[in-house]
Amino acid sequence: MTEIGASTARLAVPIPGHPADAFVIAWAAATDTGRRRAANEDSYVAQSPMFAVADGMGGHSAGDLASAAVVRRLAEAAVGDFAAPRAIERALEAATDDISVISGESELGVGTTVTGALLTLQDDEPYFAIFNVGDSRVYSFERNELTQVTVDHSVVQELVESGTLTRDEAEHHPDSNIITRAVGFNAAPIPDFWMIRAHAGLRLLLCSDGLTKEVSTERLRLHLAAGLSALETAGALIDAALAAGGRDNITAIVIDVLDAPESVPDDDTAPRSARSH
Repeated sequence: MTEIGASTARLAVPIPGHPADAFVIAWAAATDTGRRRAANEDSYVAQSPMFAVADGMGGHSAGDLASAAVVRRLAEAAVGDFAAPRAIERALEAATDDISVISGESELGVGTTVTGALLTLQDDEPYFAIFNVGDSRVYSFERNELTQVTVDHSVVQELVESGTLTRDEAEHHPDSNIITRAVGFNAAPIPDFWMIRAHAGLRLLLCSDGLTKEVSTERLRLHLAAGLSALETAGALIDAALAAGGRDNITAIVIDVLDAPESVPDDDTAPRSARSH
């Protein structure tokens, strides 16, 4: 387990060219090994402008090393108050090379999921570039509604999209842990991207599947709606997953936009390549 960054109750981020406009965020991260696993193979980075959760795979210490490689490269790539989404792709490419060295002669291979949010600028306005490889997730919460932003790269998600399974059936399907994309395994990383305007009142949840496999979507919504701080909410989510069984490593990052310049609301975007920004 690698933890980069610290929980922050308030950070004012200056917007280039608009010194009078306030953009203020808060965030908190929490992780736990869970009740069934001997080691924590999750890693995270939570330091503005980069926030990400990685869930390593490969057994023993290899999964931990893979997830650590990803969050370290992401942390190195994001410099300044805002960064371009292309930095994410470069970081994942570098992490893939690192993981190839880590995997050595492993027949099964080594890899990790990763999901995250990068503070970026679009038309001089602050946005979150949401990205995902695998089945770790990003959710947005506002106006008492919880929305899953990312789309899992998994076998059961493909079955849901084909109409073979319902979403509820997918959560408990025996193949729910089989993913179709990862960082590592000697393959080029292929992240999906979404752009979300960073407006006041927005709350983001980034998490590994150790949380979502234990805590229902409605329970996640209730925790995010409880009005607690980011730090209290992240801790409560970990506690809820442990109370439900804690069968896997659990990691959660909660990000709150406390204040931001007013703008015309945008629509959610479809997955896109970071190279278009």
